[in-house]
Amino acid sequence: MLPVALSNGEVILVVVLLVAPIAAIAFAGSGAVYREIGKGGLSMDHGEEGSGEDLHSTMGRAAQQAEIRQMLEAKAFRQRERGETPLDVEAELEKLSAPAAVDLRADPALVAEVRQLVLARNARRERQGKEPLDVEAEVARQLRDLETLGQ
Repeated sequence: MLPVALSNGEVILVVVLLVAPIAAIAFAGSGAVYREIGKGGLSMDHGEEGSGEDLHSTMGRAAQQAEIRQMLEAKAFRQRERGETPLDVEAELEKLSAPAAVDLRADPALVAEVRQLVLARNARRERQGKEPLDVEAEVARQLRDLETLGQ
């Protein structure tokens, strides 16, 4: 029988050539496992994008109004319990629900551009079968958001 003698370099090459295909197969099969990291019953992301209620629809606005009313009633109750004069829930609800007027001092070109964007969004929403937005209220909201963008 012939003695077989391998050097350290040859042993390393043999091990690498045997292990490399096994590692490649294991790596290819692990993609699904890595995509599941952080998912589960306690995670905030359940993979349901856009599943929230559309606040611009009639039902969404009604739910929003009901939640605002509940918060205002709770605030009035706490004020009453402390012996303070409770706030008028209906007046506060009207004040919070009233659409803000567009600031006429704003750049007219900016107002026109925002209005065009809102009209385009309404056209897209109608094509999708959704209820269109109130143009003036949405323009005012967009301008308010733009004013507070840098703060």
